[in-house]
Amino acid sequence: MPSPENTLPRFEKCAIVIDDALPTGLAMNAAAVLALSIGDAYGQTALGPEVKDRDGQVHAAITEVPLPILKADTQALHGIVSKALAEPDVFLVDFTSAAQAARDYGTYIESMEVTSAEDHVYVGVAVVGAKKAVQRLSGSLPLYR
Repeated sequence: MPSPENTLPRFEKCAIVIDDALPTGLAMNAAAVLALSIGDAYGQTALGPEVKDRDGQVHAAITEVPLPILKADTQALHGIVSKALAEPDVFLVDFTSAAQAARDYGTYIESMEVTSAEDHVYVGVAVVGAKKAVQRLSGSLPLYR
């Protein structure tokens, strides 16, 4: 979670972009990991209130902000990361092939420490923030189907 002096952009829009070459199971894993990271960073501010149905059963809060899952190739994912890092109105979470392949967090850390930024293979990214900024980064991408 960012420190108080490194505040997050407002949670106005969010998009998760997954490598279109991933098999379905790995794509779902990538989307889930990215969504958990967004939830951890934004906490309750990403959620609406709990909802009761007619019978009084309470349903846990879910996000009020639409969360499209989009697809792109690896080159486009690199471009999104590069542009998002330069965008002050966006919070970026990236998920690399090293992270997806690691059996534990220590292995992931070790792998990342020896990999340069240009050599990362992104399997998914999440961008959150100002509507216009997120739209610029993801607006032309198709839905993951």
